[in-house]
Amino acid sequence: MRFALYTLGCRLNQAESEAIADSFAKEGFELDDERPDIAIINTCTVTAKAEQKARRMIRQYSKRAASTVVTGCYAEMEREEILSLGDGIEVFSLKEKGSISHLPAFIKESVANGMGIREAVALFKKEDMGLFYLDPSSFTFHSRAYLKIQDGCDNSCGYCRTTLARGKSVFLECDEAVRRARRIEKSGFKEIVLTGANLTNYDYKGIGLGGLLEMLIDSTGERIRFRLSSMEPDHVDDRLLRAIESPKVHPHFHIPLQSASSKVLRICSREYSIDHVREIISHLRRAKDDPFIASDVIAGLPGEGRKEFEETLSFIREMKLAALHVFPYSPRPDTPLFSSPHPEERVRDERAAILRNEGRILSDEYISRQVGKRVEILSEGNMRGTSGNYLKLLLDKEVRRGEIAEGVILEPGRARIISPASS
Repeated sequence: MRFALYTLGCRLNQAESEAIADSFAKEGFELDDERPDIAIINTCTVTAKAEQKARRMIRQYSKRAASTVVTGCYAEMEREEILSLGDGIEVFSLKEKGSISHLPAFIKESVANGMGIREAVALFKKEDMGLFYLDPSSFTFHSRAYLKIQDGCDNSCGYCRTTLARGKSVFLECDEAVRRARRIEKSGFKEIVLTGANLTNYDYKGIGLGGLLEMLIDSTGERIRFRLSSMEPDHVDDRLLRAIESPKVHPHFHIPLQSASSKVLRICSREYSIDHVREIISHLRRAKDDPFIASDVIAGLPGEGRKEFEETLSFIREMKLAALHVFPYSPRPDTPLFSSPHPEERVRDERAAILRNEGRILSDEYISRQVGKRVEILSEGNMRGTSGNYLKLLLDKEVRRGEIAEGVILEPGRARIISPASS
């Protein structure tokens, strides 16, 4: 049997999709995007464009797959709309998403007993399968492992619909997080990515992300490396910044900025100051040698005039960020700012284009600064790898997939391996 998987949205979605893919592969399903028996679409509701793309993919897959499973934040918010898009569609809420990892075994048994795939999926959906925590801790398809420690969000950003979909923050217990990290290490992975809908919101019984990261660092071997998927600035504290100083934490960070205008941040209920973001970036640069620091920026937020846009552009240049993920503002239904005035689309798109161009310039500058530097490289197989500071590299010799070796960057996109891989 064959399956297809399509993912939109955040790194948490990507991590959970990999866990789903792994569960299908372990039951003998083959990944086949063109002729799938079942398709799984993991959706996003951050922008209207993301929802539009999800609808297009749902229609396409429902025409070529016997059954189409739709989950994710858009599925949580617009179930009936999704069901109207085609035949054989089943919508799994975010609470039900974890049960999808049990679906392939159910399908396999049902088909062996003479049932069709569409009927099997429909039966699975109707049955009380219980609530399963989707554990993206090891993959068949990737060189690194993901450890989901948090979901939901306690922030109330005025433009964000994801909070409405995912609900309040929930946390994986610290001891369980450590157990899963050790299990990942025992299975042979050398890199663990900590993921969550709002990772720095983590606060299990008063132990924040910094405290948990300390526990994970102390509880795993010398060669394990950690990567943080994202760091909302309002919850970055001194303990987390101290934990990040460990050589076991990769020099790669993602900070959702959205705007560098105090006025816009206030309107959007973003609970941090630009000075705090500046302090975070300064600390990261003291802790690591020219780390890769990326950021999300939204063009055309409510309250953003020319002055506010120039403040954001100036801050981005001042901080010399390594990459920008630029989103044109999209008013989302049911959010506090849905009806608020904001720049017209033409102005918004012009500003987004300026930001993207600035992002390309900054990325080129960052990559150029790395030439000649020694870096740790995680092998992705086929003589390709990803450095600790998140540069995609072509290697001069093969390194076993999933192993970490030391290399030197020869030129943008190429590296020479100079020491054996970890064992």
